[in-house]
Amino acid sequence: MDFLTTINDLITSQLGEFGPLIVVGGLGIFMVLLTIPLMLNQPEDPLKKLKKNINPDTQSKRPQKERLRQAGRNEQLEKFATFLEPQNADELSAIQLKLRQAGYQSKDAVRFFHFAQFALGIIGLILGVIYVFVLNADVDFDTQKKAMYVIGPGGAGYMLPKYWVTRRVEARSEEITSGFPDALDMMLVCVEAGQSLDQSIVRVAKELRASYPALADEFAVVAYEMKAGKDKDKVLRDMGTRCGVPDISSFVTVMIQSAAFGTSIAEALRVYAGEMRDKRVMRAEEAANKLPTKMTLATMMLTVPPLLIILVGPSANGIANLGNMSK
Repeated sequence: MDFLTTINDLITSQLGEFGPLIVVGGLGIFMVLLTIPLMLNQPEDPLKKLKKNINPDTQSKRPQKERLRQAGRNEQLEKFATFLEPQNADELSAIQLKLRQAGYQSKDAVRFFHFAQFALGIIGLILGVIYVFVLNADVDFDTQKKAMYVIGPGGAGYMLPKYWVTRRVEARSEEITSGFPDALDMMLVCVEAGQSLDQSIVRVAKELRASYPALADEFAVVAYEMKAGKDKDKVLRDMGTRCGVPDISSFVTVMIQSAAFGTSIAEALRVYAGEMRDKRVMRAEEAANKLPTKMTLATMMLTVPPLLIILVGPSANGIANLGNMSK
């Protein structure tokens, strides 16, 4: 008992009257965070697996669309689907689209995203509590500063996955935009060589893998969906929606209109590929024209102060010396 009393006195002297409560709460949160990964990494229960194999009728009773949607998902995350997925269908579709535009095609991407927000938010709160009540226990913070130092890291951790996904969407869109003219040139060569549009998409996806993997993945998805028998117009529209790039949307419109009016796909590709090459040149010229403006501020900050020191420094020193001599 003396040992526990000593520990209690030590915690109270360091953290104040609520020190034991803070320590117990921190240990509880730590145990929760430690338990969640262990629960997620647990293998499938053999008894459940045996029941599925013995009673396949229980699986067949579920709608086919629902079974296909849930196939290949993490069963541990399925237990927390109510908390890790928006219950509104529109919100769920919006976050799924954004994650796909960022390159995360997994069925559990939405759940991992919200789990990352929850975990990083909790970790940020723990770090804030440690900073305020452990590292700066002797500092008397007011209520506003305590709330800022505790809630601030938690809010930053919660927003970090969203910021990461937004940056990934921007980077992936830039990669797709820069590689799309080359993809159109390859597709035009394949079509003019006698291949169909489906075969040319497969070949372009294979050739672009080394230089533009994001665009190659999109073309590969299009190829697989066409092989599965999905309507070509629907496949192309889905590609335009997934990429979120205006050039891809325009290309999809050109292809659909070309098929609808019966015009030559090769001719449409030739005209559109030329426009994309011209557009890429204009983007490069625009970036080059912006460069002097961006360099102006840096040039002023790095050259004007040293010039002022070199030119004005000796004169200021001489005036200071004269003032000292007159005194």
